[in-house]
Amino acid sequence: MKILTVLEHQNGRLHRMSWETLAAAQQIGTEVDAALIGNGIGALAQEIASKKVARVYAVEHALLEHYTADGYTAAVEALVRKTNPALVLFPHTYQTRDYAPKLATRFDRSLISDAIAARADVHIGGSPVFVRQFFQGKLNGDIRLEGPGPHFVSLQAGAWRADALESGSAVIETFTPELNASQIRQAPEAPFRESARAVDLTAAEIIVSVGRGIGDKDKIPVVEELARALGAELAASRPICDAGWLPMERQVGSSGQTVSPKMYVAVGISGAIQHLVGMKGSKTIVAINKDANAPIFEVADYGIVGDLFEVVPALAEEIRKAKA
Repeated sequence: MKILTVLEHQNGRLHRMSWETLAAAQQIGTEVDAALIGNGIGALAQEIASKKVARVYAVEHALLEHYTADGYTAAVEALVRKTNPALVLFPHTYQTRDYAPKLATRFDRSLISDAIAARADVHIGGSPVFVRQFFQGKLNGDIRLEGPGPHFVSLQAGAWRADALESGSAVIETFTPELNASQIRQAPEAPFRESARAVDLTAAEIIVSVGRGIGDKDKIPVVEELARALGAELAASRPICDAGWLPMERQVGSSGQTVSPKMYVAVGISGAIQHLVGMKGSKTIVAINKDANAPIFEVADYGIVGDLFEVVPALAEEIRKAKA
């Protein structure tokens, strides 16, 4: 299957989710091309060309220097018609949500948004089936691709791991779409930004997350000590943040941040699906819970069944000794 991945960049750097999308394409398709939209993006195209892709398209035009939905839609449409991929993949970012549905409509298609997994369906010739969540993660649904391409899919943050990306050497081709100013009906604006956060959990390599099993706000320092010993960021499940015990910017889950650290330590978290949505991309998951039947143990790589008030201080102490 031929796949075109449309990658994203901001402030002279590739968006971290672009690498996740490229890794997903390598796993799904047999021929993968990558595209980057903008103006003066040669250095970023070179960076992409160091990965295992067939070709990198540097889609450049003066009218693409700043993002607009009209400009990006027209540019990617032209590239898709030129390259004729079976599947077009995007990172599920705010920018993608803005213009990709419009782009898909131009091909009489719908955008399959925020997919969390993909698998080959032998009943339809090995074409991929994408999985997306409904009702804030309570249900998973399979979406099968029918009819000729191109099909358009955006991928959820953390659903594929960027460290699975294969290296290689690709040809770079500059593609200049035919654009004129009359096509751009809006003035470029600053990229959408979420409310300023004191901490960006998405950049953390180790996260220690606390759930309602802590029982009381005054007990949170017990978990903070473990985070400090590990050099980790402190996070929480929604009940903790809803109660005001930790700020909302530290919430992980379907209504919080989606993270994919090297290690995620879940302390006193039962494992509700809404929380799992936000941390399932973690490379290693450690669960500490006194309930041996807690759902969190179904996804954990390592589990400790016990009272967190006994386990966590002892674990923190051993980590400090090992570092001494």
